[in-house]
Amino acid sequence: MIVELTALWLPILFSAIAVFIASSLLWTVVPWHNSDWQKLPNEEAARQALSGTPPGDYNLPHAADGKARRSADWQAKYREGPAAMLTVLPHGSMAMGKQFVQWILYCLVISLVVAYVAAATLDAGTDYLKVFQVTGTTAWLAYAGAAAPGSIWFGHGWGRTFKDTVDGLVYALLTAGIFGWLWP
Repeated sequence: MIVELTALWLPILFSAIAVFIASSLLWTVVPWHNSDWQKLPNEEAARQALSGTPPGDYNLPHAADGKARRSADWQAKYREGPAAMLTVLPHGSMAMGKQFVQWILYCLVISLVVAYVAAATLDAGTDYLKVFQVTGTTAWLAYAGAAAPGSIWFGHGWGRTFKDTVDGLVYALLTAGIFGWLWP
């Protein structure tokens, strides 16, 4: 018997909330992400140099296109270093309300996609472990699948990528458990 997506609103909601809570605990209670970023050798000079830079993503040396990257000047700057990718955040309040809202919405979207895949592949009354397998795999791909490209293309440390992948596995296991438990 086919499962309608509307029949999965409870596991969608509960799994998103569970992931939100788990991620909050992983980032605030468990200190293992503290080493993901390091202090610049001369932080105060860097702060002064970046003062007035509007929020956004930057790279240095900067090249607008492939032609600029092929120039001898740009290649010399890149070899000489430093080469960096930098995100400048808005300054001011450390209030994270906007990020929390965006994160819970993202968790809901992932849970909705997990529900869609499960409803398209599993019948009502499917065994818990089969529901767990399908929803857990889908959720893990959604939460952790984009971690490795950060290391491959943007120089993020592999330790950070490993931790993000493990975080994604925790979120996937919670999602899978809730979907298995509440599967119609």
